[in-house]
Amino acid sequence: MASHTHEVTEGIIETLKRAGSALKGAGIRFALAGGCAAYARGAAPSLHDVDFALVEEDVPRALETLRNVGFRTATPPEDWLVKAFDEQERLVDLIFRIDERPITAEMIARSDMINTAALTVPVLNATDLVISWILPMSEHSCDYGSMLPQVRALREQVDWDHVAVVVSVSPYASTFLTLLDRLGIACPKPPAEDADPHWP
Repeated sequence: MASHTHEVTEGIIETLKRAGSALKGAGIRFALAGGCAAYARGAAPSLHDVDFALVEEDVPRALETLRNVGFRTATPPEDWLVKAFDEQERLVDLIFRIDERPITAEMIARSDMINTAALTVPVLNATDLVISWILPMSEHSCDYGSMLPQVRALREQVDWDHVAVVVSVSPYASTFLTLLDRLGIACPKPPAEDADPHWP
């Protein structure tokens, strides 16, 4: 089992390097997101696919770039991402909207350049990364347990007060912050009544 997990992780990292190198070489605005971004920021690997955040207007060129290096692309029914698959059917998600909020050039610009598996790529700011995980929580998708290890690993990199302001619109995300407070992982201040939850 451990060997299989290692093989999956190594495969996803290779897909990350190949796709990230192609997008970077094409000058496309993007940032590593999801579990791969957490891994790049020091969390234990829990990698099932590669997530990139990018500005919607750059999606057609990103898809063309990946097709040119051998990826198969697809447009799913969801209206917030498109997909690409390498020859081993490892998945790359190109995400351009999170919880009905478009990825902006400013959000990409806030990313940090981090060396990840011998490739330096932009990685979502840790605060944006945590928001991107918990803001979409709902009664149909609210797995606090799976989120805890990654959030714990990133806790010192995150502006928790800002997270609290942004996710104040979501009872599910706000409750997760209460859990983090009770566990001593993060202790964000309650948002002021006039705080602006604008994001990204």
